[in-house]
Amino acid sequence: MESKAAENIRGNLKADCTKCFGLCCTALNIVASSDFAMNKPAETPCSNLQKDFRCKIHKNLRAEGFKGCTVFDCLGAGQKVSQHTFDGQNWQDYPEVSQKMFRVFPIMQQLYEMIAFVAEALTYPISHSMRNQLDKQLGKLQSLTNMDADYLLALDIIGCRQPINELLLETSEYIRSELSSNVFKIKKGKQCRGIDWVGKNLKGKDLRTTDLRGAYLIAANLQDSDLRGADFIGADLRDANLRGANLSTAMFLTQMQINSAHGDNRTKLPAHIQSPLHWLSEK
Repeated sequence: MESKAAENIRGNLKADCTKCFGLCCTALNIVASSDFAMNKPAETPCSNLQKDFRCKIHKNLRAEGFKGCTVFDCLGAGQKVSQHTFDGQNWQDYPEVSQKMFRVFPIMQQLYEMIAFVAEALTYPISHSMRNQLDKQLGKLQSLTNMDADYLLALDIIGCRQPINELLLETSEYIRSELSSNVFKIKKGKQCRGIDWVGKNLKGKDLRTTDLRGAYLIAANLQDSDLRGADFIGADLRDANLRGANLSTAMFLTQMQINSAHGDNRTKLPAHIQSPLHWLSEK
């Protein structure tokens, strides 16, 4: 697949709540915390969900204690399940499909996440062999999203992830090496996979091409830091300070990660990531 086509796939993975039956408000288990004002068991509608599948406190979610709702992003899995897998049959009018629908949603969400990562990997200048392998995996993932509910419920999602994770690791190593040597002219960033930098002051640090997979960056101060070419798969950015940080070419960064952090109009993000609305009201 050509880089432009892959870029279009990645850029079009966006949630459309008007075409979804409130699946993130029903299917998922929610535990009361600083991000959620109440407990909500999986497969149970949130008390704020209305008959039209819209949230009655949508405009005030953060003020009402539901910050986590403003962070979540299904990448479009919700409308896929609602309109394709269940052919527009909503769980209110067709209660017999509700349990299956709620169980399929998190599976579809994981498939969409993998599609996003693989499509992004295909936007980079990589070897022909690597591109062919990623193309093959992308085709498989896209086919899986069109399968029926029973097929998806029986799917070995962990088995699907393994070869993709290996390919993404290979892609990350290759691209970060290329960026370090040929673009930035620096030594490749450190291996910081899974590192605990909770609350750490990293203001203004040069973290280009650093491997931050699975890193704990909760409340870390990354203000004005240079994070170009850094790999962010699985990194926890909750309440991280990204004001003025440069993530313009950060790898495998997700909208959810950015939604969970703090930033401003100086924060530079990849083209497929949008500045969260709540950043406008933050100081």
